Amino acid sequence: MSYVTIPSATFKPDIRTPQKTIIQKGFPIRLLRIITLILLDGISLSLAWNLAILYGNSSYFNWASNNIALQLLVVIIGISINGIRKLYMPGDKRRDYVALIKAVCLSELFLLLVVFLGGLDIHLSRLTFLFSWAFSLIFICITRFLFDVATNLLRSKKMLLHSVFLITEPEEKDKYIQIIEQDNCYTVEDISNPSCLDLANREATFDYLRKEGIEEVFVSWNSIKNRLYVCWSFHTSGIVLRILPNQIESYHPKSEICMIGEFPCMTIPGQIIAGIDFWVKRYFDLASSIILLILLLPLYVGIGILIKLDSPGPIFFKQKRIGLHGKEFLIWKFRTMVSNAEKLQGSLEAKNQIKDGILFKIKDDPRITGIGKFLRCYSLDELPQIFNVLLGQMSLVGPRPLPLRDVGKFKTKHFIRQEVLPGITGLWQVSGRSNIENFEDGVELDISYIENWSFWLDLKILLSTIQVVLLKKGAY
Repeated sequence: MSYVTIPSATFKPDIRTPQKTIIQKGFPIRLLRIITLILLDGISLSLAWNLAILYGNSSYFNWASNNIALQLLVVIIGISINGIRKLYMPGDKRRDYVALIKAVCLSELFLLLVVFLGGLDIHLSRLTFLFSWAFSLIFICITRFLFDVATNLLRSKKMLLHSVFLITEPEEKDKYIQIIEQDNCYTVEDISNPSCLDLANREATFDYLRKEGIEEVFVSWNSIKNRLYVCWSFHTSGIVLRILPNQIESYHPKSEICMIGEFPCMTIPGQIIAGIDFWVKRYFDLASSIILLILLLPLYVGIGILIKLDSPGPIFFKQKRIGLHGKEFLIWKFRTMVSNAEKLQGSLEAKNQIKDGILFKIKDDPRITGIGKFLRCYSLDELPQIFNVLLGQMSLVGPRPLPLRDVGKFKTKHFIRQEVLPGITGLWQVSGRSNIENFEDGVELDISYIENWSFWLDLKILLSTIQVVLLKKGAY
């Protein structure tokens, strides 16, 4: 099998943004497998219950009025518990017969509690439940075994196989192909070297994978240089990423460990609908910014009047900040300092309280005006940045955009912050605000936000921001 060469391509706007909103590769086959297993379990449980009623029922049971509803309850409870215990998941999960037996026992116990403690007017013998338990165990295990036999038979005929792409060094490819082929469910379509994941080639690589219909990509551990970029790229592409074992030196928050043959493999599943959560975030930002601008208009006017009465100078303060991909943009704030504050900063550098000197913050800054101190205390000076959100330069939640002076002191590892939309608030801000005096500690929080990001995390940060602002935690 030869190596493929992939040309370079353009970059996407945000590492959480999909190139296209598509259904996860291989999802129809996975969905068909789950539906088939659920139907087989439903038929097994229904048949088991009917046989139990036939051979073990007391004379008080009204077949016509009670059986259909109770039979449906049996099926729902059984399938639900199997789903909760992840017995419809791929790989060894669905073939774990010990877990399957435990799930059947648990569902029968739960059914007993529902019938006898739920106040239902149904009279059933103990023998009925014993028969139901025994028949359910037998039928579910048999149908699950037959399903696996049928699946393996189809795969031996090259059907129902997942198309995969392997990225590794040439000298390691035979070893990894051997590992992949231990599971009789993959077909390796192509192989490439690690350079296809370089920044200049990455988007072209994903275009190629989408064009070829690749469902999963296996990457050797040593082939991933910028793991956070690469993991997000796969997560938003609808393609499952499996990192082949070397030594698991770190664990990505969105990953899970599965077995490929006898080897543990870190797996980052692709989104079922690629990028849907990011577009929900973007539309939420747009809708929220429009609503907030309308609702806060009287507050904007009041703050503007107070600033004018307090000190000479403009109402708004505009400053160049570094945003997505290192691009400059003008951030808007209510002015909280004297009009020549930036010129005076040089004379105050020696008082900087950020230990590594990358950021500039001092308590009781002499440049802050009277009304400015109040605005900063409650973060009201940040409200004009809602305009930046509306323009798409910022998000409500994300790493804070920093001035040119601060970004000029960045180390290489810090620039990951610039690969997502900056925000008005973020994990750093709700974890201490100005009380965090070491820039590295703040960056760790930003990286943690990027790694763990979800729309629900954004909502949690927004709610925490309200609490932090009202309690004036770490504000100066």
